[in-house]
Amino acid sequence: MADKKKILLVEDEENFGSLLQNYLKLSKYEVDWAKDGNLGYSAFMKGQYDLCIFDVMMPNLDGFSLAEKLRKKGHTTPIIYLTAKNMKEDILKGYKLGAVDYLSKPFDIEVLLAKLEAIFRLESNGDHEPATSIYEIGSYEFHWKTRVLEREGNQKKLSPKEGNLLQLLCQYLNDVMPREKALTEIWGEDNYFTTRSMDVYITKLRKYLSEDEQVIIENVHSSGYALRVI
Repeated sequence: MADKKKILLVEDEENFGSLLQNYLKLSKYEVDWAKDGNLGYSAFMKGQYDLCIFDVMMPNLDGFSLAEKLRKKGHTTPIIYLTAKNMKEDILKGYKLGAVDYLSKPFDIEVLLAKLEAIFRLESNGDHEPATSIYEIGSYEFHWKTRVLEREGNQKKLSPKEGNLLQLLCQYLNDVMPREKALTEIWGEDNYFTTRSMDVYITKLRKYLSEDEQVIIENVHSSGYALRVI
């Protein structure tokens, strides 16, 4: 690994946390270990991390609450959750809060290492799938994996094309999304008919985002569209 990836491990079990930190370091990762959620939050705010590993059940501040605090601050660092529970509700909550994966204890550390390698390999290969599962757009949250746009408890389920288009716009937030990139990646071809189709979808997205006046989708002449939070 040319450049060491930096990981924040937040785990309250002393023996397991020490063991896991050592295994990750031996695997050429740089690892900071915090022993509860509050310490994890302080460490995160002081450092720059490529990925976080949070235990769910911790004293003072549990893993989900820690993730919520970070997301409210606008941080989108991917998270792997560790848990002794395997409940569907917890798993869904974890993914909603930016999980890229979820491991139930006890687990094989070799499996965790394989997952980390896969995550970082996708990033280095320029994979189009973003690390985060939630985008903050003004007062909206866009959960791209489930294609749910949420504001103040109200949810709107987007169609696959609507979801893909909004995801691409979010990747270019406050910048210009090239028209031809969207047409090629989402519609498969760039011609008059697909261009008109995309214009229709842009109109739909504007309607969905219209409740927040600070969120706009601009038509940038001869270039594309720009999703902006003003």
